[in-house]
Amino acid sequence: MSKAARERTARERLAEERRRQAARAKQRRLLTVVLGAVAVVALIVVVTVIVLDQRGQRDQTATPYRGPQAPLTRQSDGSIVMAKPGVNAPVLEVFEDFQCPACKAFEENTGKTVKQLAAEGKAKVVYRPFHLFGEQRDPIRSNSLRSAAAALCVPAPQWLSYHDALFTFQPREGSEGFATRDLVAWGRDVGVTDPNFEKCVTDQQKKPQVDAMTTYALQTRGVTGTPTVFLDGRKLENELQDPAALQKAVADAKGSQ
Repeated sequence: MSKAARERTARERLAEERRRQAARAKQRRLLTVVLGAVAVVALIVVVTVIVLDQRGQRDQTATPYRGPQAPLTRQSDGSIVMAKPGVNAPVLEVFEDFQCPACKAFEENTGKTVKQLAAEGKAKVVYRPFHLFGEQRDPIRSNSLRSAAAALCVPAPQWLSYHDALFTFQPREGSEGFATRDLVAWGRDVGVTDPNFEKCVTDQQKKPQVDAMTTYALQTRGVTGTPTVFLDGRKLENELQDPAALQKAVADAKGSQ
Protein backbone atom coordinates (compact mmCIF):
# COMPACT_ATOMS: atom_id res chain seq x y z
CA MET A 1 0.00 0.00 0.00
CA SER A 2 1.36 3.33 -0.99
CA LYS A 3 2.07 6.09 1.47
CA ALA A 4 -0.80 8.16 0.03
CA ALA A 5 -3.20 5.24 0.46
CA ARG A 6 -2.06 4.68 4.02
CA GLU A 7 -2.58 8.38 4.84
CA ARG A 8 -6.05 8.32 3.23
CA THR A 9 -7.03 5.25 5.24
CA ALA A 10 -5.77 6.88 8.45
CA ARG A 11 -7.79 10.01 7.70
CA GLU A 12 -10.87 7.91 7.03
CA ARG A 13 -10.42 6.02 10.31
CA LEU A 14 -9.95 9.31 12.15
CA ALA A 15 -13.06 10.76 10.49
CA GLU A 16 -15.06 7.66 11.38
CA GLU A 17 -13.88 7.85 14.98
CA ARG A 18 -14.84 11.50 15.13
CA ARG A 19 -18.29 10.65 13.75
CA ARG A 20 -18.71 7.98 16.40
CA GLN A 21 -17.58 10.39 19.11
CA ALA A 22 -20.00 13.02 17.82
CA ALA A 23 -22.80 10.45 17.79
CA ARG A 24 -21.97 9.38 21.34
CA ALA A 25 -21.86 13.02 22.45
CA LYS A 26 -25.23 13.63 20.83
CA GLN A 27 -26.67 10.61 22.61
CA ARG A 28 -25.27 11.84 25.93
CA ARG A 29 -26.79 15.29 25.37
CA LEU A 30 -30.12 13.73 24.45
CA LEU A 31 -29.98 11.48 27.48
CA THR A 32 -29.15 14.48 29.68
CA VAL A 33 -32.10 16.39 28.28
CA VAL A 34 -34.43 13.43 28.77
CA LEU A 35 -33.21 12.80 32.32
CA GLY A 36 -33.48 16.50 33.07
CA ALA A 37 -37.04 16.53 31.78
CA VAL A 38 -37.88 13.47 33.84
CA ALA A 39 -36.37 15.11 36.91
CA VAL A 40 -38.40 18.26 36.32
CA VAL A 41 -41.59 16.24 35.90
CA ALA A 42 -40.80 14.27 39.03
CA LEU A 43 -40.18 17.48 40.93
CA ILE A 44 -43.45 18.92 39.68
CA VAL A 45 -45.26 15.77 40.78
CA VAL A 46 -43.66 15.89 44.23
CA VAL A 47 -44.47 19.57 44.68
CA THR A 48 -48.00 19.01 43.45
CA VAL A 49 -48.51 16.15 45.89
CA ILE A 50 -47.16 18.25 48.74
CA VAL A 51 -49.35 21.21 47.82
CA LEU A 52 -52.40 19.02 47.42
CA ASP A 53 -51.65 17.34 50.72
CA GLN A 54 -51.32 20.70 52.42
CA ARG A 55 -54.50 21.85 50.77
CA GLY A 56 -56.16 18.64 51.83
CA GLN A 57 -55.30 19.43 55.42
CA ARG A 58 -56.96 22.82 54.99
CA ASP A 59 -59.74 21.92 52.60
CA GLN A 60 -62.04 22.41 55.57
CA THR A 61 -61.60 26.12 55.99
CA ALA A 62 -64.21 27.72 58.20
CA THR A 63 -65.88 30.96 57.15
CA PRO A 64 -67.36 33.59 59.44
CA TYR A 65 -71.15 33.50 59.67
CA ARG A 66 -72.72 36.51 57.93
CA GLY A 67 -76.42 35.71 58.21
CA PRO A 68 -79.10 36.97 60.58
CA GLN A 69 -78.35 36.79 64.28
CA ALA A 70 -78.76 38.64 67.54
CA PRO A 71 -75.97 39.59 69.96
CA LEU A 72 -74.20 36.64 71.55
CA THR A 73 -73.21 36.33 75.19
CA ARG A 74 -71.78 33.44 77.16
CA GLN A 75 -73.35 32.51 80.46
CA SER A 76 -71.35 31.33 83.46
CA ASP A 77 -72.33 27.70 82.83
CA GLY A 78 -70.82 27.81 79.32
CA SER A 79 -74.09 28.09 77.37
CA ILE A 80 -74.45 30.76 74.70
CA VAL A 81 -77.39 33.19 74.64
CA MET A 82 -78.41 34.81 71.36
CA ALA A 83 -81.00 37.52 71.89
CA LYS A 84 -81.71 41.14 71.16
CA PRO A 85 -81.44 43.48 74.15
CA GLY A 86 -84.53 43.28 76.32
CA VAL A 87 -85.82 40.03 74.79
CA ASN A 88 -86.19 37.48 77.57
CA ALA A 89 -89.01 35.31 76.24
CA PRO A 90 -90.00 32.98 74.81
CA VAL A 91 -86.89 30.93 75.51
CA LEU A 92 -85.74 28.44 72.89
CA GLU A 93 -83.11 26.07 74.30
CA VAL A 94 -81.08 23.89 71.94
CA PHE A 95 -79.28 20.89 73.45
CA GLU A 96 -76.82 19.53 70.90
CA ASP A 97 -73.74 17.39 70.37
CA PHE A 98 -71.39 18.34 67.54
CA GLN A 99 -70.78 14.66 66.67
CA CYS A 100 -74.53 13.98 66.36
CA PRO A 101 -75.72 13.50 62.73
CA ALA A 102 -79.30 14.41 63.71
CA CYS A 103 -78.03 17.70 65.13
CA LYS A 104 -76.32 18.44 61.83
CA ALA A 105 -79.58 17.72 60.00
CA PHE A 106 -81.41 20.05 62.40
CA GLU A 107 -78.91 22.83 61.69
CA GLU A 108 -79.18 22.32 57.95
CA ASN A 109 -82.99 22.34 57.98
CA THR A 110 -83.92 24.64 60.85
CA GLY A 111 -80.78 26.37 62.10
CA LYS A 112 -81.31 29.46 59.95
CA THR A 113 -84.84 29.81 61.30
CA VAL A 114 -83.57 29.66 64.88
CA LYS A 115 -81.11 32.45 64.13
CA GLN A 116 -83.75 34.47 62.31
CA LEU A 117 -86.13 34.24 65.28
CA ALA A 118 -83.44 35.66 67.54
CA ALA A 119 -82.46 38.33 65.02
CA GLU A 120 -86.07 39.49 64.76
CA GLY A 121 -86.47 39.64 68.53
CA LYS A 122 -89.07 36.87 68.52
CA ALA A 123 -87.17 34.55 70.85
CA LYS A 124 -84.27 34.26 73.24
CA VAL A 125 -82.14 31.37 72.00
CA VAL A 126 -79.89 29.43 74.36
CA TYR A 127 -77.40 26.99 72.86
CA ARG A 128 -76.40 24.20 75.26
CA PRO A 129 -73.72 21.99 73.68
CA PHE A 130 -72.77 18.95 75.72
CA HIS A 131 -71.05 15.56 75.56
CA LEU A 132 -73.86 13.12 74.74
CA PHE A 133 -71.66 10.28 73.51
CA GLY A 134 -69.78 9.73 76.76
CA GLU A 135 -70.66 6.05 76.90
CA GLN A 136 -69.75 5.32 73.28
CA ARG A 137 -66.45 3.85 72.15
CA ASP A 138 -63.85 5.94 70.37
CA PRO A 139 -63.65 7.74 68.05
CA ILE A 140 -67.28 8.83 68.61
CA ARG A 141 -66.71 9.55 72.29
CA SER A 142 -63.48 11.51 71.80
CA ASN A 143 -64.90 13.45 68.86
CA SER A 144 -67.91 14.42 70.93
CA LEU A 145 -65.82 15.60 73.86
CA ARG A 146 -63.09 17.30 71.81
CA SER A 147 -65.52 19.39 69.78
CA ALA A 148 -67.62 20.44 72.77
CA ALA A 149 -64.55 21.44 74.78
CA ALA A 150 -63.15 23.39 71.82
CA ALA A 151 -66.45 25.23 71.32
CA LEU A 152 -66.31 26.46 74.92
CA CYS A 153 -62.86 27.94 74.23
CA VAL A 154 -64.31 30.24 71.55
CA PRO A 155 -65.27 33.78 72.60
CA ALA A 156 -68.96 34.62 72.26
CA PRO A 157 -68.62 36.94 69.22
CA GLN A 158 -67.13 34.14 67.09
CA TRP A 159 -69.05 31.28 68.66
CA LEU A 160 -71.87 31.05 66.12
CA SER A 161 -69.39 30.85 63.24
CA TYR A 162 -67.45 28.13 65.03
CA HIS A 163 -70.64 26.30 65.95
CA ASP A 164 -71.67 26.17 62.28
CA ALA A 165 -68.19 25.04 61.20
CA LEU A 166 -68.29 22.08 63.58
CA PHE A 167 -71.51 20.88 62.01
CA THR A 168 -70.31 21.62 58.48
CA PHE A 169 -67.16 19.56 59.02
CA GLN A 170 -68.72 16.93 61.26
CA PRO A 171 -66.83 13.64 60.77
CA ARG A 172 -68.71 10.60 59.56
CA GLU A 173 -69.96 8.72 62.59
CA GLY A 174 -67.39 6.17 63.66
CA SER A 175 -64.51 7.78 61.77
CA GLU A 176 -61.58 9.74 63.07
CA GLY A 177 -62.25 13.45 63.01
CA PHE A 178 -62.20 16.79 64.79
CA ALA A 179 -58.40 16.74 64.86
CA THR A 180 -56.98 19.20 67.35
CA ARG A 181 -55.08 21.08 64.63
CA ASP A 182 -58.33 21.56 62.72
CA LEU A 183 -60.23 22.71 65.79
CA VAL A 184 -57.55 25.34 66.35
CA ALA A 185 -57.41 26.35 62.67
CA TRP A 186 -61.17 26.78 62.40
CA GLY A 187 -61.08 29.17 65.33
CA ARG A 188 -58.46 31.27 63.60
CA ASP A 189 -60.47 31.09 60.36
CA VAL A 190 -63.49 32.70 62.00
CA GLY A 191 -61.54 35.43 63.74
CA VAL A 192 -60.51 34.12 67.14
CA THR A 193 -57.41 36.08 68.19
CA ASP A 194 -57.17 35.12 71.85
CA PRO A 195 -53.55 33.97 72.37
CA ASN A 196 -54.75 31.37 74.89
CA PHE A 197 -57.20 29.78 72.46
CA GLU A 198 -54.84 27.15 71.04
CA LYS A 199 -53.73 25.94 74.47
CA CYS A 200 -57.33 25.89 75.65
CA VAL A 201 -58.27 23.61 72.75
CA THR A 202 -55.14 21.46 72.82
CA ASP A 203 -55.28 20.83 76.57
CA GLN A 204 -59.08 20.46 76.65
CA GLN A 205 -59.17 23.03 79.42
CA LYS A 206 -62.96 23.25 79.20
CA LYS A 207 -63.56 19.54 79.80
CA PRO A 208 -64.75 20.07 83.40
CA GLN A 209 -67.30 22.59 82.18
CA VAL A 210 -68.41 20.23 79.40
CA ASP A 211 -68.87 17.50 82.01
CA ALA A 212 -70.98 19.85 84.14
CA MET A 213 -73.10 20.84 81.13
CA THR A 214 -73.54 17.16 80.29
CA THR A 215 -74.73 16.40 83.82
CA TYR A 216 -77.17 19.30 83.61
CA ALA A 217 -78.55 18.10 80.28
CA LEU A 218 -78.89 14.43 81.17
CA GLN A 219 -79.78 14.53 84.84
CA THR A 220 -81.38 17.91 85.50
CA ARG A 221 -83.23 18.38 82.20
CA GLY A 222 -83.78 14.75 81.32
CA VAL A 223 -82.29 14.96 77.84
CA THR A 224 -81.98 11.49 76.31
CA GLY A 225 -80.95 12.33 72.75
CA THR A 226 -79.92 15.14 70.48
CA PRO A 227 -81.01 17.50 69.25
CA THR A 228 -83.41 18.26 72.07
CA VAL A 229 -85.14 21.62 71.85
CA PHE A 230 -87.27 23.16 74.57
CA LEU A 231 -89.61 26.11 74.09
CA ASP A 232 -90.28 27.68 77.48
CA GLY A 233 -89.55 24.30 79.01
CA ARG A 234 -91.79 22.32 76.66
CA LYS A 235 -89.99 19.74 74.57
CA LEU A 236 -90.57 20.21 70.85
CA GLU A 237 -90.99 17.25 68.54
CA ASN A 238 -92.33 17.70 65.01
CA GLU A 239 -91.12 21.28 64.86
CA LEU A 240 -87.45 20.28 64.75
CA GLN A 241 -87.38 19.56 61.03
CA ASP A 242 -90.15 21.98 60.03
CA PRO A 243 -89.10 25.65 60.08
CA ALA A 244 -92.66 26.86 59.55
CA ALA A 245 -93.92 24.76 62.47
CA LEU A 246 -91.13 26.11 64.67
CA GLN A 247 -92.00 29.69 63.75
CA LYS A 248 -95.65 29.05 64.59
CA ALA A 249 -94.79 27.44 67.92
CA VAL A 250 -92.64 30.44 68.88
CA ALA A 251 -95.35 32.89 67.75
CA ASP A 252 -97.97 31.02 69.78
CA ALA A 253 -95.73 31.01 72.84
CA LYS A 254 -95.04 34.71 72.49
CA GLY A 255 -98.74 35.47 72.01
CA SER A 256 -99.69 33.63 75.16
CA GLN A 257 -97.40 35.69 77.34
